[in-house]
Amino acid sequence: MSNVLERIVAKKHYSFINGKDVSWQEAVRLSALPLVEDGSVDSDYYKQIVACIEKHGPYIVMEHNIAMPHTTENPIGAHRTAVGLMICENKIDFGQDTDGEKKEANLLFTLSAVNSDEHMENIAQLMDVFMNYDLIEALGKCHSAEEILEAMKKYQTSEN
Repeated sequence: MSNVLERIVAKKHYSFINGKDVSWQEAVRLSALPLVEDGSVDSDYYKQIVACIEKHGPYIVMEHNIAMPHTTENPIGAHRTAVGLMICENKIDFGQDTDGEKKEANLLFTLSAVNSDEHMENIAQLMDVFMNYDLIEALGKCHSAEEILEAMKKYQTSEN
């Protein structure tokens, strides 16, 4: 079984942006582009993610400047279960949660799902990545696919 980061690189499901002055809506759109390019999702798939965030708040933003753009409401236009990664030099402001906490992220792991088993496996592997703070910090500084793989190898855990 290959690592989720290896699959992201192998499938070219990654991108890098500056992120300065980019709205969270545009960041979600940009984060989905690698999945659009290989047909994993339709070009307007990101609109469902934006609509969910507008409805439920920045539920996709987690600790350590990580966001996991995905939709929870019967996604249309998802053709493959996939994970994308967009790395931003500057943090994207997703607003505040209901407690008034500012939600920002510079690592966006975008999900699409059509197979629940594959989707749950991706989420489990992503959770291992998210709990590896050294890896998360290193990923935030990557500017190429090679650097993603180097960070993964340097900071991989025993589960990977």
